[in-house]
Amino acid sequence: MTPNMIKIKTKYLFIVVLIASMGACKTPSMLAVPELKTIPTDYTASVYKDTANIVNINWNQFFTDKNLVSLIDTALKNNLDVLTTLQEIEIAKNKVKFANGKFLPSITAGTSLSVEKVGRYTSQGAGDASADITPGMGVPDILPSLNFGFQASWEADIWGKLKSTQKATALRYLSSEEGKKLVITNLIAEIANEYYELAAQKNQLEVVRQSIALQQKELEIVKVQQETGVVTSLAVKQFEAQLYNTQNTEYNILQNIVETENKINLLLGRYPQKINVDSNPSAQKLPSLIESGIPSQLLNNRPDIKQAELELQASNFDVKAARAEFYPSFNMGATLGFSAFKPSYLLRTPESMMYSLVNDITGPVVNKSAIKAAFNTANALQIEALYTFQKTIINGYIDVSNQLSNFQNLNKAYELKNIETSTLKEAVEISTDLFKYGKASYLEVLTAQKDALSAQLELIDFKKQKLQSLANVYKALGGGWQ
Repeated sequence: MTPNMIKIKTKYLFIVVLIASMGACKTPSMLAVPELKTIPTDYTASVYKDTANIVNINWNQFFTDKNLVSLIDTALKNNLDVLTTLQEIEIAKNKVKFANGKFLPSITAGTSLSVEKVGRYTSQGAGDASADITPGMGVPDILPSLNFGFQASWEADIWGKLKSTQKATALRYLSSEEGKKLVITNLIAEIANEYYELAAQKNQLEVVRQSIALQQKELEIVKVQQETGVVTSLAVKQFEAQLYNTQNTEYNILQNIVETENKINLLLGRYPQKINVDSNPSAQKLPSLIESGIPSQLLNNRPDIKQAELELQASNFDVKAARAEFYPSFNMGATLGFSAFKPSYLLRTPESMMYSLVNDITGPVVNKSAIKAAFNTANALQIEALYTFQKTIINGYIDVSNQLSNFQNLNKAYELKNIETSTLKEAVEISTDLFKYGKASYLEVLTAQKDALSAQLELIDFKKQKLQSLANVYKALGGGWQ
């Protein structure tokens, strides 16, 4: 075969490979992405219609209780979920650096030592037998080889595959940052809820102990009345039973206090210890109207919505990167170094110098079905991310609507419970006075005391729920991470 024929065949082979590669460039059509539903202009449960929003207040200004602020500050430094999230962010940051590094050539340096023995009855062996490796010295049967040099490879990002991958990675890094904000928002709200729970329990404990002290005095009075024949032993037993029941309530509250304190300590990333609460947490002022802003502000304020949006954007670049897999890849490779059979010859130039430069174009031919499957998967994941984004927005809107409604209804319920409690306290005083003069039975006194104590405990619980509701509204609107 003449050199001219070889050249012609090589040319045709190159054309065949190029045509096959170009045929591989044909990509399937992208799936139609559904449109997002329009966000309502206001919240159904809110009477507030302005853009002013309480989330513009930093958490350490929104919460005015110094003990609570101190607990939150400690948790932000030591909470294990926060610390874990920071490591996830670090991982995402390193992935971005790795993706950026793909744009640069890969250059490696190395050295190698090898020994080769080729058969005499081969083309290489026959050639070596008739050649001299140095003047007057034939090629030995066992030939060592010492190599030192550099290797470089680089893929030209013609179709934007690397760029799309890099952008998707960068967006997921930003998503991890939003994930940290989400963890912080949830953490602050959870600590506030548990703190108000603890404050309510300690207030209830104080009320119960006051009631125990009162019931003990009344029991002594009833015992004196029994001795004078005013009441029977049945009245004494009823008063004793009520006292035991109230004392049992005291121990239940004490156990609840321990468990709530331990929940807070866990959130703070520390072992159990006592938690200080405001001596009068009910003194914290509550707004009669919450500045909830407008629903569209959730897109910027709620970390979970921002996170879902960034994931949606990242999935869009995943589709572009998957689509680029159908196109040929352009790669360049090069080597430069020295090679010799003796160390003393290694750096002799130009005799020991070696170099090469290779350019290649490769495109998928046989494995197109696998690439198409990966492309379709990326398309489906993008639409899935869109639905997740839409669901997160709706969930955020419903969350705010529920919390606003809850806050308003708790305000009304608290007012009624406050009136009820005051009324039952008066009933206790009246029934006690009537009992002293024999105009009311001891059962009426016991019933009035029981109802009054229950109402007082419920009133404290309503106040706690109002404080928790305010913290939950702040969280639902996207506050806390600022």
